[in-house]
Amino acid sequence: MKKNILNTGILVVLIMVFMACEKKDSNNPHEMHWDRDMCVRCKMVISNRKHAVQVINPESNKVYKFDDLGCAIKWFRENDIGWEDNAKIWITDVKSGKWIDAKKAYYDTTHNTPMAYGFSANEKKQSITDNTSEVLDFNEVKKRILERKKQ
Repeated sequence: MKKNILNTGILVVLIMVFMACEKKDSNNPHEMHWDRDMCVRCKMVISNRKHAVQVINPESNKVYKFDDLGCAIKWFRENDIGWEDNAKIWITDVKSGKWIDAKKAYYDTTHNTPMAYGFSANEKKQSITDNTSEVLDFNEVKKRILERKKQ
């Protein structure tokens, strides 16, 4: 009886150790510490849950956090980031606050964003119901951000 209890205890400990060592999927968004994490580029505290961005380096799995998509795009250029094309970029949906793939998102031009770049992410194209807004893809947004003067 004691041997079975001991074996069961060892098995439970081993399972817990293996679960703790299990590699987490680094491509998924990481936990955001709202009102504490700072934008890597502009150093502002990230508070706005509708425009936050996370960039994950596919080589090191390091996460970089931003308060506005414009900061993330400018940061890539200013720092000559060689892994930009392979980076996983997450952005929060402007309506739900849910993390979505920034490269697959649809962008509107009607919201104020933390650093005034003015591009808000939407998971679905149909979510953009304001008739005065343009509907843009990631590449067009990136192009427009890079065309802006220093900010």
